[in-house]
Amino acid sequence: MKDRITRTEIGPMVDPQLLQDVLGEALATGGEFAEVFVEDRRSTSALLDDGRIEEMASGRDRGAGIRVVVGETTGFAHTADLSPTGLRAASAAASAAALGGGDGVREVVLDSPSGPPSAVVDVLPSDVAKDRKVALLAEANEAARARDGAITQVTARYADSQRRIQIANSDGLLTGDRQVRTLFSVSCVASGDSGLQTGRESVGHTVGFELFDRVDVGDLARRAAERALTKLDAVPAPSGEIPVVVGPGGGGVLFHEACGHGLEADLIAKSASVFAGRRGEVVAAPGVSLVDDGTMTGEWGCYAVDDEGRPAQRNVLISDGELTDYMWDRLRARKEGRDSSGNGRRQGYRYLPMVRMTNTYLEAGNDDPEEIVAGTDHGVYVAQLGGGQVNTATGDFVFGMTEAYLIEDGQLTAPIREGNLIGNGPAVLLGIDAIAGDFAMGSPGTCGKDGQGVPVGDGTPTFRVSRLTVGGTAA
Repeated sequence: MKDRITRTEIGPMVDPQLLQDVLGEALATGGEFAEVFVEDRRSTSALLDDGRIEEMASGRDRGAGIRVVVGETTGFAHTADLSPTGLRAASAAASAAALGGGDGVREVVLDSPSGPPSAVVDVLPSDVAKDRKVALLAEANEAARARDGAITQVTARYADSQRRIQIANSDGLLTGDRQVRTLFSVSCVASGDSGLQTGRESVGHTVGFELFDRVDVGDLARRAAERALTKLDAVPAPSGEIPVVVGPGGGGVLFHEACGHGLEADLIAKSASVFAGRRGEVVAAPGVSLVDDGTMTGEWGCYAVDDEGRPAQRNVLISDGELTDYMWDRLRARKEGRDSSGNGRRQGYRYLPMVRMTNTYLEAGNDDPEEIVAGTDHGVYVAQLGGGQVNTATGDFVFGMTEAYLIEDGQLTAPIREGNLIGNGPAVLLGIDAIAGDFAMGSPGTCGKDGQGVPVGDGTPTFRVSRLTVGGTAA
């Protein structure tokens, strides 16, 4: 095993004196705020499909993004050239975009590197031979196919990334982080009289290759196969307004999409959210608390500092039904005279940061999950939600159900297929009438917003919505 990697071993990517000079030059034309974001990202991925390795790729992307703010105008430029010449050229371009001239000199003095420690990594994925990664794919393929002869296709994917960032700004901030993420997923197709059905399982954490010391990819593959096989006997989903119970970890995406985006300060500022101007109001049922937490060690959306250098935080958005706060990035927080909540994120150095979620979840309650199901005469139990769409201005959403079952007389019965959940985020928050204590995080995800994707996590305990529209095909 390799030595553990800690923050103290991570040196600066760009000399701090050079960063200080570049920031000073960026302000010389009259800029009010300037920032340099440096990134070095390395990634590896491998894909097995139909028993063959179809893809083995690795890459590296390195560069810097510089932004200069004057009033309400932001100038931004990026470069893959981290030399003094390259950084100064990008700085000049960003300054020109923000303000086309001016004079005077403003000196920037950077503090010593500060901020919380980066996550500890036991085994850097880059130190692991490719054949070990390929062996995991082969193991998953064999385990899934051995589950049942009806499994006709298996796709397994391995991916890892190592991201180093360095942030300096005209407020005197100098900080950075190292983020190592490792992912494994398995998708299976089962063939039967009802046609083809799919099942998927994935695991991903902000850790190194030691992930596979505690995750058995064979078990992961068998669960994916079981999902597909179960759906071979599925009946059409019901239709209409009925109670819906969502299982632990399976419904976090509902809160991420239908509620979380509406609590991001940029959408609030544009009045593009149904939650705009409602801080301090009751927006959810008693007992409902929604949290966004970038400090959850090892989870997919965690980090030490965000992409503006602000330490990650645990932000309570809704507390016992009351809307307590929004999520903030640096610039929008400055306008409100407050601190950022550590939610300024960007896909990479070529992009400007914006308000983004990290790990968003519904906190656990005190109800018993079995009693929640037993107390539901007729409804639907959702073990796993799929993708969906949401209108943040109204909160209206549609989500697919990738694994769900009928609830009849308080018991889970037949699996169902071809169904959607249709509703409204604020209405769901008010309609939650039971929350269990069996909290679990869901699968790792990538959140897309304005053309940028960032890693996020979500989670829930078992909970019940008293009435929710199910769009099925059953008569």
